[in-house]
Amino acid sequence: MTDTKGALPLIARLWLILLGAVLILAGLFFAIGGGKLAMLGGSLYFLIAGIGIVISGLLVILRKPSGALLFGLVTIGTAIWAVADAGFDFWPLISRLLAFGVGATVIALTFPLLRKAAGRSPATVPSFILAAVLAIASAAAFAGMFVPHPTVAFSGTPEALTPVDPAKEQKNWAAYGNTTGGSRFAALDQITRDNVKDLTVAWTYHTGDTPISPGANGAEDQETPLQVGDRVFLCTPHNNVIAIDADTGKEIWKNEINAKSSVWMRCRGLAYFDATQPIVQPTADGSTPVLPATVAEGALCQRRILMNTITAQLIALDADTGAFCPDFGVNGRVDLKAGMGNAPDPQYVLTAPPTVAGTTVIVGGRVADNVQTDMPGGVMRGFDVITGKFRWAFDPGNPTDHSEPADGKTYARSTPNNWAGMSYDAASNTVFIPMGSPSVDIYGVPRTPLEHKYGASMLALDASTGNEKWVYQTVHNDLWDFDVPMQPSFIDFPKADGTTVPALVFGTKAGQIWVLDRATGQSLTKVEEVPVKPGNIPNEPYSPTQPKSVGMPQIGAETLTESDMWGATPFDQLLCRIAFKGMRYDGLYTVPDTTLSLAYPGSLGGMNWGGLSTDPVTNTIFVNDMRLGLWSRMIPAAPSDKVASGGESVNTGMGIVPMKGTPYAVDKNRFLSALGIPCQKPPFGTMTAIDMKTQKIKWQVPVGTVQDTGPLGIKMGMQMPIGMPTLGGTLATQGGLVFIAGTQDYYLRAFDSSTGKEVWKARMPVGSQGGPMTYKSPKSGKQYVVISAGGGRNSPDRGDYVIAYALPK
Repeated sequence: MTDTKGALPLIARLWLILLGAVLILAGLFFAIGGGKLAMLGGSLYFLIAGIGIVISGLLVILRKPSGALLFGLVTIGTAIWAVADAGFDFWPLISRLLAFGVGATVIALTFPLLRKAAGRSPATVPSFILAAVLAIASAAAFAGMFVPHPTVAFSGTPEALTPVDPAKEQKNWAAYGNTTGGSRFAALDQITRDNVKDLTVAWTYHTGDTPISPGANGAEDQETPLQVGDRVFLCTPHNNVIAIDADTGKEIWKNEINAKSSVWMRCRGLAYFDATQPIVQPTADGSTPVLPATVAEGALCQRRILMNTITAQLIALDADTGAFCPDFGVNGRVDLKAGMGNAPDPQYVLTAPPTVAGTTVIVGGRVADNVQTDMPGGVMRGFDVITGKFRWAFDPGNPTDHSEPADGKTYARSTPNNWAGMSYDAASNTVFIPMGSPSVDIYGVPRTPLEHKYGASMLALDASTGNEKWVYQTVHNDLWDFDVPMQPSFIDFPKADGTTVPALVFGTKAGQIWVLDRATGQSLTKVEEVPVKPGNIPNEPYSPTQPKSVGMPQIGAETLTESDMWGATPFDQLLCRIAFKGMRYDGLYTVPDTTLSLAYPGSLGGMNWGGLSTDPVTNTIFVNDMRLGLWSRMIPAAPSDKVASGGESVNTGMGIVPMKGTPYAVDKNRFLSALGIPCQKPPFGTMTAIDMKTQKIKWQVPVGTVQDTGPLGIKMGMQMPIGMPTLGGTLATQGGLVFIAGTQDYYLRAFDSSTGKEVWKARMPVGSQGGPMTYKSPKSGKQYVVISAGGGRNSPDRGDYVIAYALPK
């Protein structure tokens, strides 16, 4: 005997109504959004699936078993479409299928009720078996979200460790990138990939300077400390300088500068000079000698620490006492606003460390982006490292005149500037300077031929005279803020004949990696000029082509398609697809104009100021990146600054940015879903190892989890290694390790440099944007790994921690 329709209990009937209503609402979302997507020329899947789900929901409310069967057909069709659309990549499939897997499980459990309501046998056993299979599959998929999914998996045999030659063992970390060539590599192997699991906290120091305002416009801790002998030297967001004991972390001295800027407080590093050491003269033919510089016997500051401040001063301190160097400038300070003209805070601040090049200390300066056409210039200057006296200037608007401006004159205004770290080659007495764009970033009509020449380039200057040696441009008429954002790193580049060339390698915000001959500035890997479509801005000198460094891997610079859109659910994925299809997008060099357009990577990168790390033993470089798109629209008749909401940060202030002096403002923001997640598929940040012998990727793995972030800014608390945007540097060691802390979660991690496997991580009190460094104490013989942790970019949690890790005794 079978039950008749309507014999279901009230709670069962209410459940079917609720389930049907949910299906109808979900289906309507799909159908309406899918219809809009179809009208934009996008996929028809969402429209078709939405109609099917709406009908399925109506049938469920009517207690028809066919409603469940129809949903099952939609789920099967979704699985077929998902594989056709996304292949077998894990994260794209999860976004498309997990919600349907859960939904199909619920439908399968409900199917016996529908059959019973229709007067049929419930078919409970097969329904529950199907539900169990679907639930297990969904649970397995969910569990897979906690396993790393490399975008390029390592294959082959791991490289054996090469013991450090005692004669070449690192003694000091005396420059920002460890070496003046920005190696970020330590010839130390007490800590190895085999014993790194035993690392523990050796000491913790509190700087007393907590960067209290999170986000783009406030104070942030982004430093990489120095170590010389038994001392570690620190700087803080407000430019306080501190010396601590290398073995205990106990404070030796502190000089509280307490500098303040209205929007951009940070110190990325320091410089060190020892006047007791002999001057190293260049060995390359035709090089200019290093100029003499001495400190009087018995005077202060035989060893000195130098720092650029956010208030545009160059400061010299005695490394032994922390006192200002009385022989340097005026009471230890040089005013870097001299000759700049109108340069109010926050239009001109300095965050990168100064560069000691022989006996010349060289500085650039960060100029705020997109504020107005009349801005401070991007002049680079060299000063005597002992006296602070002016030696030379390189003004991109007047490159042959190396003198200071005459009374009443200034350096050229609004020229391309250097805001990132520089590198110095002692063998040729050459300083290599990464250049940004002239102000304003995305409007090139007023640019001069010289501004076109030096924008977004690598510039080589004679360190003693400031004379130009060569310049190599990475973007023509840069309209994207695709600066060269990092200190270049020196490598010996292997040629096909087995010889090597002294080279430098660096990444850009455009996801490009460049390898240049240090002597000539010529590219050592293949570069192609690719056609680029122009925009609609009158008189804009659009470049018909742009260079792409195709001889090196493209890191997060692929051309997006609709299929690359992603979401935590199919619903926000659909919204991202609609947004994507509603924007103008021509690939890497999509020019901004008055239409809504997408730039990918966006103005944060790609790669940013953290730089690369290198391993000269295996001839490998390590690259960390972020993958964030940026949409923008130029608005005619720029509003006044009272209307502007974008701020004056280095292109991180979103919203309307004024661009005063041009016919436009720009409205811009990150290309994020409704849940605040990047709209393109994961990973959103990776670590990549590149074999410089072959110029191929060895491995590429996601870095960072959603544990301390998540949709709508809510911490998920789950260690899903989806790969999050990275902001900070890396450290490679001869122990077969690569360290990084600049993720969105609160960890310092170590990866096996040979395979990319995560072999250790330590939970920190807050996140970090700093660069890890390492040293071996001359007193205890112990190797330490040190990181500063002041808080991640998108986290409200802040601290003032400097933490050292070491192996147990």
